[in-house]
Amino acid sequence: MSIWEVILAFVVVVLMLVALLANVLVLMCFLYSADIRKQVPGLFILNLTFCNLLMTVSNMPLTLAGIIYKSQPGGDQICHIVGFLETFLTTNSMLSMAALSIDRWIAVVFPLSYHSKMRYRDAALILSYTWLHSVSFPIVAASLSWVGFHHLYASCTLYNKRPEDRTQFVIFTGVFHTLSFLLSLIVLCFTYLKVLKVARFHCKRIDVITMQTLVLLVDIHPSVRERCLEEQKRRRQRATKKISTFIGTFILCFAPYVITRLVELSSMVHISSHWGIISKCLAYSKVVSDPFVYSLLRHQYKKTWKDIINKILKRSSINSSALTSESHNRNILQLNE
Repeated sequence: MSIWEVILAFVVVVLMLVALLANVLVLMCFLYSADIRKQVPGLFILNLTFCNLLMTVSNMPLTLAGIIYKSQPGGDQICHIVGFLETFLTTNSMLSMAALSIDRWIAVVFPLSYHSKMRYRDAALILSYTWLHSVSFPIVAASLSWVGFHHLYASCTLYNKRPEDRTQFVIFTGVFHTLSFLLSLIVLCFTYLKVLKVARFHCKRIDVITMQTLVLLVDIHPSVRERCLEEQKRRRQRATKKISTFIGTFILCFAPYVITRLVELSSMVHISSHWGIISKCLAYSKVVSDPFVYSLLRHQYKKTWKDIINKILKRSSINSSALTSESHNRNILQLNE
């Protein structure tokens, strides 16, 4: 193995470990907190977490093996199953992010009618569509034998080995990425920019009230006035940072891989295998970032996983105290004897 392959293998191992830990923690929060389970977005986050966990335990280990051995890991049947899952899970996770953005759009732009527009039944219908949409492409690819081990990405993924099918495969690949990556990106941009517009409008209203209050309070201490102005500035930046993170991580993680897949279809362009694996690792990094972007950094999830950790530590502390007390009593009995 070259130094580049060692580095890429190490990166995949780190991504696997962090993704497994983070997504399991999200799942634990969902199971532990009744409040999270009651919320409609929890269904979308649960679906996204399911996709991320399955991707972590099925696709990423085989990519690691492909990088190390530079050949197809396992037999053709295993590779076909993993390639099917890769196409399904990637599409499903993209559409889940789009569904979360639609939920936020309705909650912010139509707050009074949110509970009537976005119920559990509506969320279930959206998830049913995402599954139907996501499974249709790998079914077509598998039926046409367009799934296999691709040396450029060291992965079991969409791959056409027959030159006579090249035109059909090019059309299929273009339609697939248009209706998965591009469609999800358009939905994310539309919904979150609408959310940002509403957030900025509310910030302006709060800023006006704040400035009027500061003008009226002539005896207010300068330090208090300065803190109010700083909070005003942070409030304006908060929504922009969050929405930039949602859209930015989506583009940064998926765009290089999608563009590489499309450029690869042109026989005139040569793509380095190192770049192919790097673009694949960037796509895998979305599995790592999703738990933090959509769940673990939110206040409700922070409180939940802190409660879980405190409960575990408290239980271990109680068990330790009980064992210490039992040992102390045993020592006293031995001395008395």
